[in-house]
Amino acid sequence: MRLHDTTRRGFASDNYAGVHHEVLQAIADANEGHQIAYGEDDYTARLAEVVRQEFGEQAEVFPVFNGTGANVLSLTALMPRWGAVIASGTAHIHTDEGGAPERVSGLKLFTVPTPDGKLTPDLIATEAWGWGDEHRAQPLAVSITNTTELGTLYTPDEVRAIADYAHENGMSLHLDGARVWNAAAALGTSLGAFTSEAGVDILSLGGTKNGLLGAEAIVVINPSAAPGMTYLRKMNMQLASKMRFTSAQLLTLFEGGLGIRSAAHANAMAARLRSSLERMLSDGSLPADALGFSQATEANAVFALLDTAAADRIRERVRFYDWDRARGEVRWMCAFDTTEADIDAFVQIIREELTR
Repeated sequence: MRLHDTTRRGFASDNYAGVHHEVLQAIADANEGHQIAYGEDDYTARLAEVVRQEFGEQAEVFPVFNGTGANVLSLTALMPRWGAVIASGTAHIHTDEGGAPERVSGLKLFTVPTPDGKLTPDLIATEAWGWGDEHRAQPLAVSITNTTELGTLYTPDEVRAIADYAHENGMSLHLDGARVWNAAAALGTSLGAFTSEAGVDILSLGGTKNGLLGAEAIVVINPSAAPGMTYLRKMNMQLASKMRFTSAQLLTLFEGGLGIRSAAHANAMAARLRSSLERMLSDGSLPADALGFSQATEANAVFALLDTAAADRIRERVRFYDWDRARGEVRWMCAFDTTEADIDAFVQIIREELTR
């Protein structure tokens, strides 16, 4: 049964894309016969081997259902109930998870305004204080996102500087990797280069935004910093009984390079979208004041500034989200299945509506 128009494309989120055909095949391949439930299966065992190869022999992997679950569990494992997490003001854990980290875990979020979604040691220092003060939640962890919610990138050196600062001040470092494959593809590095090798203690490993079907994972890179994950995952309703299907999907991103290939393609499509629009601005096909850009396009997101009425007209034809309607800022996301034809058609729609 098919209920939707398969020719319709959107630029609202990489979550709008379907499941990669190689992932569907991996699910089918894992489907025959019986396997032990709750993670004692061959696919989860193989995933654990691959994760150790990528993130170090001490790394442990815990497949979960979704990114919010991965983030909440990661932060819960890092600290006691009186702990606090320092994060960017645009961090997903602050703006888009319904208060789950604070409501479910009981932790406190200290948020820091950032112009580009990126924290630095100096910015972290504005909230990293008050240890021993019973009147203040204790800053015990830092959370960063790569790529950030604004589509920008942390380099390995930038992550290392944050990790060093956090560890010197008795804090752990969590990395929200909802789009971690896009970051690796854009940086031209392994996942480990800006996580385990840069001092990250725990990683929320994204998959759904890169062609998986409800499959994410927590990678405990430093087990001494995040004990008890085995029990916390069950307590927080993130333990899959038929885990082989989650693990088989995650394996497809690592083995054969699918994760990097898919993410690199999404990044390239965002670059094509931006460069096409910039070319029309420069050659006069678009009025110079019709469109601007608010962030660097470093992965698979384009943040643009345009008249809200024009944005609404474009959105009637192709769906996308406002980011900050008050300033006319919108976000256009590309996915693993975005094509050059999709980009060119979208650019044409944007041109038509901005020149009306």
